[in-house]
Amino acid sequence: MAAPVDDMFSFCTDPGKASSCVEVRFIDSVKGKGLFARRSIKKGDTIFMERPLVSAQFLWNALYKYKACEYCLRALETAEENARRLSGNPGLSLPHPELCRVRPELHQACPHCQVMYCSNECRQAAADQYHRALCLGPSQEDPDHPINKLQDAWRNMHYPPETSSIMLMAKMVAMVKQAKDKTHWQKLFSHFCSRTANEEEEIAHKLLGEQFRGQLALLHSLFTAALYDDHLSRWFVPEGFRSLFALVGTNGQGIGTSSLSQWVHACDALELPAQQREQLDSFIDQLYKDIEKETGDFLNCEGSGLFLLQSSCNHSCIPNAEASFPNNNFLLHLSALSDINPGEEICISYLDCCQRDRSRHSRHKILRANYLFVCSCPKCISQVDELDVTSEEEEEEEGEAEGETEDEMTDV
Repeated sequence: MAAPVDDMFSFCTDPGKASSCVEVRFIDSVKGKGLFARRSIKKGDTIFMERPLVSAQFLWNALYKYKACEYCLRALETAEENARRLSGNPGLSLPHPELCRVRPELHQACPHCQVMYCSNECRQAAADQYHRALCLGPSQEDPDHPINKLQDAWRNMHYPPETSSIMLMAKMVAMVKQAKDKTHWQKLFSHFCSRTANEEEEIAHKLLGEQFRGQLALLHSLFTAALYDDHLSRWFVPEGFRSLFALVGTNGQGIGTSSLSQWVHACDALELPAQQREQLDSFIDQLYKDIEKETGDFLNCEGSGLFLLQSSCNHSCIPNAEASFPNNNFLLHLSALSDINPGEEICISYLDCCQRDRSRHSRHKILRANYLFVCSCPKCISQVDELDVTSEEEEEEEGEAEGETEDEMTDV
């Protein structure tokens, strides 16, 4: 019997009291709030675990048949099914199949629209929190249903790799619609930064630029037609919609789950004779080569979520903490990358490893466009005398990234 949802996940609705080892403090009008250590934290320690207020699988990810629980994003394929699809080898057999933790016998579908959940607990939690307001019933495949029209418009504007989802916004609306205490949920969502621009630095969010005016107007129209609610009228006026869009774009934390990855970690933990270990490692290495050839980098069920406590973490180009999802669901683990002293700010990186290795100038361009601030972390301060130039390799990569953004939200 699966554990009740509230027993499975650490969840705090007060961002100031979520963990005995951290606290949220207001820093200043520019940085806003930050997360600080209340006691010594050692490198490798789990600082806290948190589940999101709301999460959603990316729409293209689902369309490409990455099967995930509609509620907690747990991968629904067994490790073997996952490996067969990603490698393009339908006859593939994995050794040690008993190490796969996916339990197909527990999976349940919504009886009305047939979306899938990993357990009855997740199905019930979704129904209680938001799904009744979003369930399409027999109209699940109807392209003219207002929610399907909204999703189709988003897919046509935001090609993969996705970085956000219109369905996070839809679920936020649905949660307030279904809530008995609507003010409570609106207050929780108000904790997230929703600035569309940083006036002091004269920075505007890249997806709210003039070139996307038509796309945003269409999204706004479809969003209103599908979801309008009198209690949330301020979210449906143009400026409120832009703020909601900025909230999701700025605060959304990417979530990746994989039954194959879990199986590989379980294999790594096995105590095996040297020859068997070598054979297993060789099998896994070859499997990943086959997957890279067939599928490329898109290995995981992917989505994004809004985490109340994690969203308090500011950015540093030399972070002392990082988020991961080792439970194959939306449960975030924030772990220390270095020793953290009492009173020290806990910072994550909003950039990936490759982006952090770029020049200060290139890092600032990415952070300004996506997160509306100019970084003043120790690494950026130490490089303040560097010329504002970009290497040829970085210029090429940035040109490709900007090209993707142009394609991402074009007139539809």
